[in-house]
Amino acid sequence: MDILKGIMDFILNNVLQDPPVLLGLIAMIGLIVQKKPIAEIIKGSVSAAFGMVILTEGVNMLTGVVSAINTSVQVKMGVGVAKGLSDVTFTADYGGAVGMAMFLALVIHLLIARFTPIKTIFLTGHMLWWVPFVIVAGGVEGGLRGPVLIVISAILSALYFSIAPWVMRKYVWAATGDDSFLIGHPTTILSLISGFVAKRVGNKAHSTEDIKVPQGLSFFREISISGGMVMFLVDIIVGFIAPALVPKGGNLFMVALNAGLTFGGGLLILLYGVRLLVNQIIPAFQGISEKLVPGAKPAFDVPILFNYKPNAVIIGFISAFVTSTILVLIANTTNIFGVLIVPMVITSFFECGGAAIVGEGQGGIRGAVIGTAVASFAMIALVGISSAMMGDTIKNWMLIFGGNDLSLWAIISKFIASLIGGF
Repeated sequence: MDILKGIMDFILNNVLQDPPVLLGLIAMIGLIVQKKPIAEIIKGSVSAAFGMVILTEGVNMLTGVVSAINTSVQVKMGVGVAKGLSDVTFTADYGGAVGMAMFLALVIHLLIARFTPIKTIFLTGHMLWWVPFVIVAGGVEGGLRGPVLIVISAILSALYFSIAPWVMRKYVWAATGDDSFLIGHPTTILSLISGFVAKRVGNKAHSTEDIKVPQGLSFFREISISGGMVMFLVDIIVGFIAPALVPKGGNLFMVALNAGLTFGGGLLILLYGVRLLVNQIIPAFQGISEKLVPGAKPAFDVPILFNYKPNAVIIGFISAFVTSTILVLIANTTNIFGVLIVPMVITSFFECGGAAIVGEGQGGIRGAVIGTAVASFAMIALVGISSAMMGDTIKNWMLIFGGNDLSLWAIISKFIASLIGGF
């Protein structure tokens, strides 16, 4: 029994929470199932792992730049992470419940893929942890404990892993022209809103990728350059408002310049990792789906989309960041949620970047701008409501990383837990 528990703990704490290893193993299994030569198996599995490593490093570079802005704004607004309200302190108390819920959720998720028409396998490694994490937090807030908390959280997590990528599949396929994969990321609710709005107000004839620029400004068509310049300007503006962005003795211009260069470089690295990963994992995954889950499609992290409509990502980020920051100021002035909200920089780039691509696929430039702006209203509503509802568990964590599916499913979890508790 101890050996079995040790194996489960190893899988939960290492393999499932290590995206490069997880994707490399999946590629290897898929190639073995297809009876590929040993040389091709090694090359394909290692290349898939390399792709995920590269993608992750690119994301970390982007997140580092964005987080510095977020932290300086928090300092300016006097928002800190209090004991008992962060991921570290909550995991210390309920990490075991989250781990068990994650394992059980994966089993249920695979059964759903095998025996229902919802044919998707959720492969975004870190979200395999964060989804049950927020759902367990919602369950705790609703009064659940012990085995009931684990079982309910597992069922809800499995439903998310299966349903979220599936409901937005047509939007993803329309935006990319590629139906070989889905998106498994907390952008779903914002992307659905963006796509719905964009289809009704946009014009697909005018694509973000067809934007005409003078020959002398053609460098703006490179996402690394345009993205880096946008982040340089954002840092300059934020640095004037929140001086904590600049280290003591530092210079705002140089801080912003290095942030822009790092952001642009991160985009280049991310996009290369995306191409390498997709080129290896899609063919290998088909081998698994043919044998175990016929017709299943892999659901990947949202940066996979960025390679298809890079201009839409930057346009969507600007639209979401400006709109949501205005809404944050209004929300804090009126105290509508009863909690102090900080600008949603991380969600504006990643989740709203995905929402902008979906909006672009439904309505071109206008769809990307308006669809993402409307989704920003939902983003602020979700982060405000969920932060208020998570007041005894992960409130301050939600203020930074919420405003998306994580907020929505934490709210759903607490509501269901409260109903069950009532019985």
